[in-house]
Amino acid sequence: MTVSDPFLEQITAMLPALRAFGRSLCGDLARADDLVQDTVLKAWTNRGQFQSGSNLKAWLFTILRNCYYSELRHRKFEVEDPEGVCAAQLSVSPDHDVKLQLRDLTRALQQLPPDQREALVLVCSTGLSYEEAAEVCECAVGTIKSRIARARDRLVDLLGEDAAHVAAAPAGGDSLSPPGNAASR
Repeated sequence: MTVSDPFLEQITAMLPALRAFGRSLCGDLARADDLVQDTVLKAWTNRGQFQSGSNLKAWLFTILRNCYYSELRHRKFEVEDPEGVCAAQLSVSPDHDVKLQLRDLTRALQQLPPDQREALVLVCSTGLSYEEAAEVCECAVGTIKSRIARARDRLVDLLGEDAAHVAAAPAGGDSLSPPGNAASR
């Protein structure tokens, strides 16, 4: 046995008109259907506020119109990003990723020959110029440059894809790229 609900029957009878009104507002059938669904949900939820004998059509159209303009207000703060390009640019790597990358870099540095590791750390981590590092190591500037080049190549081999993350210098200035201007080298 089914119990008929006059309110539900009246809303159901209004669906085509609501859909047409929604489509005229937004110009998109799918969005219009979403607006109608939101309208019916709000009307059903607030059916106690509807005064029997008043204009149901006007009440439903007002709800639909308000839903539409609310959606417009919210959408102006949204950016269409179907490919996820903008979202990828806004994302921040979790702190633990940096810690793991630093751990991997430390392990890879330990696998370098001592003279290459020393040259790389002096120039890339402590910020000495090639000339200053050559003085510390008591060798020629060209030797320092050669050691750093070989060390960087070896680190790229050891770190694989992670080498790009390490070279980007997350925080604290630890990077595979020598600091300062190229003229000092």
